[in-house]
Amino acid sequence: MSLIKRVAFLSLHTSPMEQPGSGDAGGMNVYVRGLASALAESGIEVEIFTRSTAAGQPAVEHPDPGVCVHNVLAGPPRKLPKEELPELLHAMVAEIERIRARQPHGRYDLIHSHYWVSGSAGLELSALWNVPLVHTMHTMAKVKNLLLQSGEEPEPRRREDGEHRIVDGATRLIANTTAEAAELVSHYGADFDHIDVAPPGVDLSVFTPAFRARSRTAHGIGPGTFHLLFAGRIQRLKGPEILLKAAALLRQRRPDIDLKLTVLGELSGAKDFNLKSLVSAAGLDDVVTHHPPVGASELAAWYRAADVVVMPSYSESFGLVALEAQACGTPVVATRVGGLTRAVSHERTGLLVDGHRAADWADALEALYDDPATRDHIGRAASIRAENSGWQRTAAITLESYHAAAEQRPARLQALAG
Repeated sequence: MSLIKRVAFLSLHTSPMEQPGSGDAGGMNVYVRGLASALAESGIEVEIFTRSTAAGQPAVEHPDPGVCVHNVLAGPPRKLPKEELPELLHAMVAEIERIRARQPHGRYDLIHSHYWVSGSAGLELSALWNVPLVHTMHTMAKVKNLLLQSGEEPEPRRREDGEHRIVDGATRLIANTTAEAAELVSHYGADFDHIDVAPPGVDLSVFTPAFRARSRTAHGIGPGTFHLLFAGRIQRLKGPEILLKAAALLRQRRPDIDLKLTVLGELSGAKDFNLKSLVSAAGLDDVVTHHPPVGASELAAWYRAADVVVMPSYSESFGLVALEAQACGTPVVATRVGGLTRAVSHERTGLLVDGHRAADWADALEALYDDPATRDHIGRAASIRAENSGWQRTAAITLESYHAAAEQRPARLQALAG
């Protein structure tokens, strides 16, 4: 078996050091850092390359043992819309090559790119360094464009074309779910035999079900309160307005319920999406509390303080919030889409709702409120199921994909040349 000792991760449009739930930072940031750390635990050196977004940022950061993050200087030292980053691709590639040349080791055994901007850079670097490229899409333009909501701009053709080139040029592709693998085949013509499915993981040392009552007390949640939690970027794709409409309907139906709704996250994407206005329009000013994103340990405490975590997303590649919440013993109510269909086991660890009718969501929430015994049973089942979802499992599958890519690359190059 080919030995993989040192891997270059490309996460150019967003840093694993960013706070998830803010700006463009979300599940992918958690994924990159969690996977890198677990690979390092197994003996793989991981160097992550991301674009520097602030003056005075250190050139290198060390978030976990065996993992370093290179902040690549390309373009102005500030955050840019990810739509502008393709213009900086060649500058980023050149700077990454300069960083590599300065390293004592001088080489990487494999590149693992995340998201299409990084994949485009990965194609260039793979050819330059003569190493395999493994790519994870995380989201795909064609899938997002099929699910556009009112007021959202479609993903540009440039991205679609870039994703096609990545699918054609990468040595192997890693999908988060079998559904995502099928989308790669149907929308981009990927070879199914070149796709590996590595479900994302969760940090089981942080996201635990212990001390749920203590967490509720610490966050001011009374024992009789029905507490709903939404965690993530505030954008139409995540469906927070569906939750607000459902909560308003539930309150109208059942004034006896002491309802509280907490939103954790920041606005992302369309600037005309105003959470405060939506809350007021739903008549929920006295019910909804909005907080900025929080770190992992505090996020875990919020999950434990909730009766239900609600995910009315229109699309989710893997639904990391659902995994984390369930690891904390909290039932999840989620849309039956994408990775959520794998993350949530219907009527065992949560409920899956078809579509986005507010009445259907209100029905699901009301059913869980009226049956606290079932809610507790689902929560316990969720935490038990999550015990098999650590990042170490994801890393083991990913490492198998790396070895396959290393063995496959010569034949792949010959096929592309022919």
